[in-house]
Amino acid sequence: MSETKQKIEESLFETAANMPDPAERSAFLEGACRDDPALRARLELLLEGHFQGEGFLTENPKRQSAPPPPPPSEAPPTLSGRYQLLEKIGEGGFGEVWSAEQKEPVKRSVAVKILKPGMDTRQVVRRFEAERQTLALMDHPNIARVLDAGATDTGRPYFVMDLVRGVRITDYCDQHHLSTPERLALFIKVCEAIQHAHQKGIIHRDIKPSNILVTLHDGVPVPKVIDFGIAKATQSELTDATLSTQFPQFLGTPTYVSPEQAERGGLDIDTRSDIYSLGVLLYELLTGKTPFDSKTLLAAGLDEMRRIIREQEPVRPSTRLTRKRLTARSAASGKSQIANRKSEIDRDLDWIVMKCLEKDRTRRYATANGLVRDLQRYLANEPVTARPPSTVYRLGKFVRRNKVLVGAASGVAAVLVLGIAVSAWEATVA
Repeated sequence: MSETKQKIEESLFETAANMPDPAERSAFLEGACRDDPALRARLELLLEGHFQGEGFLTENPKRQSAPPPPPPSEAPPTLSGRYQLLEKIGEGGFGEVWSAEQKEPVKRSVAVKILKPGMDTRQVVRRFEAERQTLALMDHPNIARVLDAGATDTGRPYFVMDLVRGVRITDYCDQHHLSTPERLALFIKVCEAIQHAHQKGIIHRDIKPSNILVTLHDGVPVPKVIDFGIAKATQSELTDATLSTQFPQFLGTPTYVSPEQAERGGLDIDTRSDIYSLGVLLYELLTGKTPFDSKTLLAAGLDEMRRIIREQEPVRPSTRLTRKRLTARSAASGKSQIANRKSEIDRDLDWIVMKCLEKDRTRRYATANGLVRDLQRYLANEPVTARPPSTVYRLGKFVRRNKVLVGAASGVAAVLVLGIAVSAWEATVA
């Protein structure tokens, strides 16, 4: 296998391993490996071993019907010193998170993220170290802190961070039936955390509800941004472990990635990519749905997925919410399915969201603070800076999306104009 193909296979493996939903993983493999069954078979075997037979993929009918033998139970890792692991509370593509008790110099509950067994390749270890260094750079009440680092008795690197026991921000808002202003108040804190990361030269690149947990401090909800596993440093001197993308891959969760992240290679990424992802999150907080359906994206295949993210315009949040209301009314049960029942999305909020979701990043908010200020203006009933795109801008985007059609129409129009001019000249001569 060539080095390029091996890197692409590693990229697909990491993307699939980071997908929380089994159906999404299967749909992703179906689309990404549509023309290469052998590649899909290799990835399925790798992922099956990676998750130690947890059965997250849909069953392949070509396999034998006999169930595989149960995997041996893995002994928990051991840490010498002041940390005692209690239980596994999370698992990602290359790391697992344990709750633990710190014994000294103070007793407290912490979280320990440990590199998974068998994931000690050079690239994965570098990414793990990069996440630790990234978190160590930041000090913000809405970002989980790194407290310590080391290696297990078997040599697997780990780092210790704040224990965040919370729920996804979207789930918290729905469970507590938060109104639109209450949702925006939580979202503004998330934006302030991302602004802090940007000021430290860090782009998160994977902003989504599962990476923003809401916990209660003295009865007050506090969102915490976690998982900087694929973060990118805008300045190389920030950390020696910073990763650079040197081959085409798809980092991040497809539903939340920006159009520039969806480009092949994804090299030209800056802080405005996080602004786009924040816009997707805000869209979901307001409507209960993301701009593009995840199952539709993954079933479309990798190339079509990239095209949709880069070119297709999402409907406005208010339009999406209106459609959901009409659907809920027509349902036989008569039960509303709208996640955000109390929200009324007016024109200003529509503009704010759609400004974040601009395909052209120069038209998005330049900073997370700019987004925060516009939301604060909206909450204070002041004019917002977001404006709908002009007719000229829309026409330009239409031309870029339909170059062949516009070119053909322009050619026909030119011929007609030339014909009319020649006929008028001949009539004048006659």
